[in-house]
Amino acid sequence: MKKKLICLIFSIVSLSVFVFADDYFSNIPDSSDIRTNLIEEWFESSLNGVRTSKPTILYNEIGEEFQVRLEEDDSTYKIFVAPHSVIDVDVYSDKGKHTERQDVYPGDIEGSWVLIKNKKDDRPLRIRYYFKKDSDVYIQFSPNGKTSLADMVIFDNYAVKGASTGVPFSTFYEASLNDAINITKDIFPWKYVKTFPDLYHSSKQMCAVIKEKLPSIEYTEDAMIDENNNLVHISNGKAFSESEIHTNKLQLSSAGFVKWIADGLVEPIAGGKLKRSPLITETVNVKDNGRQGVLSQIYDLYFSLNWVRNLSSGIISVYTGRKYLYNKSGVDVKINPFASTITPNGIINTVAFIEDSGYSVMVLKSLLYVLASSEPDNFFIGAIRGTDQSVSPEIKAFNECVAFFPYFETDGSFFCNVFINGRLLSLDDFLMIYGGDFVYLTKVRSSEQFFPD
Repeated sequence: MKKKLICLIFSIVSLSVFVFADDYFSNIPDSSDIRTNLIEEWFESSLNGVRTSKPTILYNEIGEEFQVRLEEDDSTYKIFVAPHSVIDVDVYSDKGKHTERQDVYPGDIEGSWVLIKNKKDDRPLRIRYYFKKDSDVYIQFSPNGKTSLADMVIFDNYAVKGASTGVPFSTFYEASLNDAINITKDIFPWKYVKTFPDLYHSSKQMCAVIKEKLPSIEYTEDAMIDENNNLVHISNGKAFSESEIHTNKLQLSSAGFVKWIADGLVEPIAGGKLKRSPLITETVNVKDNGRQGVLSQIYDLYFSLNWVRNLSSGIISVYTGRKYLYNKSGVDVKINPFASTITPNGIINTVAFIEDSGYSVMVLKSLLYVLASSEPDNFFIGAIRGTDQSVSPEIKAFNECVAFFPYFETDGSFFCNVFINGRLLSLDDFLMIYGGDFVYLTKVRSSEQFFPD
């Protein structure tokens, strides 16, 4: 009787996990029942044996179509069990152009499963499950003696690497995605990859308003609009002279631009814009006799870091009706969600967040994906720490500001609007331009009550 009770409890717990998985991943094609019949001929066979098997179309229990096929490269070969999809292809002929729909079986779309083996000795290396619109987000399993290890990868960064599963590698030859979730429910941060596109209306609304206003903004060094609606120099608070105002457009610097975004949130609530003087308050303590302390007496090394911290704290203060200094406001983003990073030179260990430096740009796409998943009601104002090579030795300083609006499209794919210096950039363009720099992030709750001048 006791044994039956334990089994019943286990079944209920397992069922609850599957309900969790089914609720979110129910629309992803599942090839597990197909793969059950492929183990001997495809998965455990040698490369020469698999080469004799032609690509095959098979159907799962509910009629979803998959293709089983072999692909090879120089050192490995891959066995795909990939779901059916269609693409529109433009076809040109002497009669003109027309569009045809073609059947395809991509190996990296939602529902794809792939076994990767060593070409030299037929040794299995890993099994990968694709379950998101973004194919750079996946889970995989590798053999480790009698059991297996698990990884979760988000855009070339490991959220988890080499976690023990306690089950044999061969389990995943026929395990469904739901089974994999059940096995990894305590070792994978599934909240990082569970996304709900309906939660980003405020951020999308803000982006639409900013985009509409961009043609009326011109980048101008050291320029901002102060609390009295005057165009002033950030460095000294003095108004621009008539000779310095050379356009009918709104002149804003990098810092002035993100303040303009902040004022669009603050003014509808407070009836006025943020003041300049609190925004330049220092937030970083350095030793006077250290290199940073000595340089800080000559250069403003932390200008944009101070600016975004104080700016975000000012917005929080207006939202809550209480005055918050930056160190009490909770605006700093300090999470460390990654264990290591995939680079052209191999996998390296990663310490994602560094105090008073922020995040390397190379982890930014992964980080914004995680932040969009876990904090869907926020956008992020960043300070960029670049390198000034005009002096010797080089100086690393926070000079520029940027605003990130990460969200998920209705089809579940990740997207991010990047606003900097009065312009809109794609995230990939930003990563290319600022690839060697650091970005310090602060968070702000997005709002539909956004009315910038």
